[in-house]
Formats: sequence, C-alpha cells, structure tokens
Amino acid sequence: MKLDRLAFHEEGKNGRGVLLIHGLTGAPAEMRLVARQFVKRGYSVYAPLLAGHGKDAATLRRTRWQDWLDSVEQAAEEFRAHVDTVFTAGICAGGKLGLMASDRQPYLIQASALYSPCFHYDGWSMPRHYVMMSRGIRFLSKIPFLDRLNFKETAAMGIKDERIRAMVAKMSNEGVLETFPGRGLVEMERMGHALKQRLPQVTTPTLIVHSEEDDVSSPRHARYIAEHLGGAKQLHWLKDSYHMIHVDRQHRHVADLTADFFEKHDARNSA
Repeated sequence: MKLDRLAFHEEGKNGRGVLLIHGLTGAPAEMRLVARQFVKRGYSVYAPLLAGHGKDAATLRRTRWQDWLDSVEQAAEEFRAHVDTVFTAGICAGGKLGLMASDRQPYLIQASALYSPCFHYDGWSMPRHYVMMSRGIRFLSKIPFLDRLNFKETAAMGIKDERIRAMVAKMSNEGVLETFPGRGLVEMERMGHALKQRLPQVTTPTLIVHSEEDDVSSPRHARYIAEHLGGAKQLHWLKDSYHMIHVDRQHRHVADLTADFFEKHDARNSA
C-alpha cells in the first residue's frame, strides 16, 4: 500500500479489513478514533488520502469527484492484498464514495457504512446563505467566481463534545483544511446526483448511521438513501452526537455498530 505522510494502516487479526474514508476537505487523521475501535475488534484498517486533499484549497480545486472515487478504488485494490475481506466506512462524502466504489467493484468490497450522508449542507446550525447556496449549487456553478470562493466550518465543527472539538481543531497540521472551496461543493453535488441515479441498482449491504441532532446534514439525506437503495440496508439513529459521528461522543458505538454489521454480511460466515 502507498502510505504517504498522512495515510495510515494498522494490522488486525481476523482477516477483515475496513477502508476508512475521510470527508470533503478532511484527512485520514480524523478516522483514527474509530480505527482504534476496529483494531480492538480484530479488524485491519487502512485510511488513505483522497485525491487533491491534504495540502490546500488550490490543490483540491484541481480535482473532480471522479478523481476522489478513483483513489478509493485504488486503495481498496491495494488493501485487498493484505486482508481476506474488504469493507468501507466513510464520513459524509467519504461514505458515498465508499458505496459507489462497492457498487462498481462488488467482487472487491462486500459491504459499506455511511456516516452522516449529505447531498447538500442543510443542518440546523448552517447559516441561511450556506443552505441556499448549497441547494442551488448546480446553477451557481455557472458563475465563474464561485471557484475562487472559500467557505468556513461552523463554530461547532460538527462536533458536540467540546473537548473532542478542541482536539480536532489542531488537525490542520495533519492535512485537514480549515476552509473548503466552492469547487468542492460543486463536485460534491455532482457526485450526489450520480449516486441518486444509481441507488435503486446498488445491491451492496449498507449501514447508514446518522445523528438526530446533525448540525450539518439533515436526517432527510439518510432516509432518502435508505428508501432508495436496492440492496440490504440498516438505518441507525444516534442521539448524542452532531455531524462528525466518527469522532464525537458516540464514536465507539458507531464503530461497534459497523463491526457487527460487517460481520453479519461477511460471505465467509456462510461459506
């Protein structure tokens, strides 16, 4: 596997591997808390860096969502050489990328977990103009200056626990971008449109975990995916987290839910 300065990999003992996929403008470091829980359960973990991420907004602007998806598929191929079974788990855009990769390569990825899926930003704490811009991004993308705009996280950073929020705030030196470019929003919308078109044909067993208090993404997005997926799925609601459920107060519970789901859908169990 190609481990750059930001990606990480840890060996487990049960032959199962979880490919952990960070979100838009995020970095592998944000996946370490759930990774720790998976390793305790015997899983190997691999958290790659998505294409265009880990450096600056200008670098991210030069990539498209297909580049992000290609990097997930490449990472899954590399990971498969080290484990018997590959699953994916990702936050927000990362979860959707994992699901799309599993749909394109069902022989490679057996099941996927989506944490706080989001097609556009419309959570309870999002500024009104962010919500309006996010919903109309397909039309706004025709405006030339949009590419040059950068947007900031809300004060809560999608994290309910203040102690964990302070810890994550220090991750800018680990590749997490402090702002996200308008181009990133455009590409996220295009990726979401492509996924919606495909959902009825997706047969990958899928776990969807979403907080009832998500401050970035409305629970409507999780319900939409659950209602339109063509394969086996499970939708689970959390009550004590915001958007970043993989690092917030319930991250251990999130990892355990995911591990249980993956074990249920491991083809080796029925072999």
